[in-house]
Amino acid sequence: MDFYDRISSRFEHFMRRMKNRYTGPGGKSLGTRALKRLKRKPTTFQTIIFGFAAVIFFGALLLMLPISSTSRHFTPFNDALFTSVSAVCVTGLVVVDTATYWSFFGQLVIIFLIQIGGLGVVTVAASIALLSGRRISLMQRSTMQEAISAPKVGGIVRLTGFILKFTFLIEAVGAILMAPAFIRDFGPKGIWMAVFTSISAFCNAGFDVMGTHAAPFASMMHYCEDPLVVFTLTALIIIGGLGFLTWDDIRTNRQHLRRYRMQSKVIILTSFILILIPTLFFLFIEFDYMPFGKRILPAFFQAVTPRTAGFNTVDLTVLSGAAQAMLIALMLIGGSPGSTAGGMKTTTIAVLLANALAVFRRREDAEFFGRRIDSSVVKNAATILMMYISAFVGGAIIISVAEDIPLSDCAFETASAVGTVGLSLGITPHLGLISQLVLMALMFLGRVGSLTLIYAVFSGTNKKLAKLPLERITVG
Repeated sequence: MDFYDRISSRFEHFMRRMKNRYTGPGGKSLGTRALKRLKRKPTTFQTIIFGFAAVIFFGALLLMLPISSTSRHFTPFNDALFTSVSAVCVTGLVVVDTATYWSFFGQLVIIFLIQIGGLGVVTVAASIALLSGRRISLMQRSTMQEAISAPKVGGIVRLTGFILKFTFLIEAVGAILMAPAFIRDFGPKGIWMAVFTSISAFCNAGFDVMGTHAAPFASMMHYCEDPLVVFTLTALIIIGGLGFLTWDDIRTNRQHLRRYRMQSKVIILTSFILILIPTLFFLFIEFDYMPFGKRILPAFFQAVTPRTAGFNTVDLTVLSGAAQAMLIALMLIGGSPGSTAGGMKTTTIAVLLANALAVFRRREDAEFFGRRIDSSVVKNAATILMMYISAFVGGAIIISVAEDIPLSDCAFETASAVGTVGLSLGITPHLGLISQLVLMALMFLGRVGSLTLIYAVFSGTNKKLAKLPLERITVG
């Protein structure tokens, strides 16, 4: 073999080795496979994630503009991004006072972001398509189904129309009811304050425009004893937190409770319990230093607002450790599926409690109202609980280490972030960049949902049909 033949042989051997190294199953090039993966249409869950992220980024760019601040200076990107994340994720945690820092244009941007975040990016996009006369494809209907937690694709367009009409009607009524009180105290500016507060309350956002330069971050403390404002706000929060599917059920079946979907019954019962127990706690234990007549409104308001509105009518820093712990639990639970609220959701806790009760009674399946719960739902509920607790605790530890702040205070802020609540002990405006990034990540996780995020990341993972050998393991 001459020199040329030896060189040709070695080159061919080298090319075969490279082909084997960069070739996947079926003889396809990994580069080709990666290109096809990029060209693949995004899944439903990825569409939801990308939609929220795009709105957040666009909102941050608008809030950076000089026209958005009262000082007419550019807002630092991290402050604008934090505000945009908090608004789109309907949380309410802020690093600057909404009323005094942002101009009317800035507040207008924030309220639009809140409205989009409350209804859902996919719902808003579908509504625009419907109003423009475009047809909604089956893929788009499937995405809408996931976005609003609808049980089936059928009737999804009709349900979207109901959501829009219902939302704007309730927000308008709320603004009209609160306007007299705000106009009395702030003059004509009270009209805008009533509109802003009504949208923020229905969307469970917690943003307010009540602060002043002398008293920033005031929230609704000035209206602690105003029955009209308190009951209007709590009604907006509860209505927004029950979920659009629940209200569609109520509208359809009215007083015929037996016709309600099982999920609607579970949501209504669980929400009632989660309002009643905290109200009694605040009324008879936490606020016992107040005259009884003055306890009722703040006790009821603080029982409602942690799931997941973020307004407060009392100073949270003076609450006892037990009261703050109760608020943390309520913030983590959050609202109901298909609502404007975030958090783990009331149905998640209800399913886990029903499963525990089934174990206590040595029954195979969890049950609600004469119906059994599929085991996959219980698995999802346990996974959601694990992810929220991990994010809540992990975030608190990171912030505590980064800022040298007591872990209990950090835990309150991270619970508020991952539950998309907005209640704060006053430390969020003073946090550094790392801690702000942690809170932003938690807010995003809490709004889009932990399972949505996981399914978006692992969209290409194929479900295994084969099962491994079974072996027992002892727990507890």
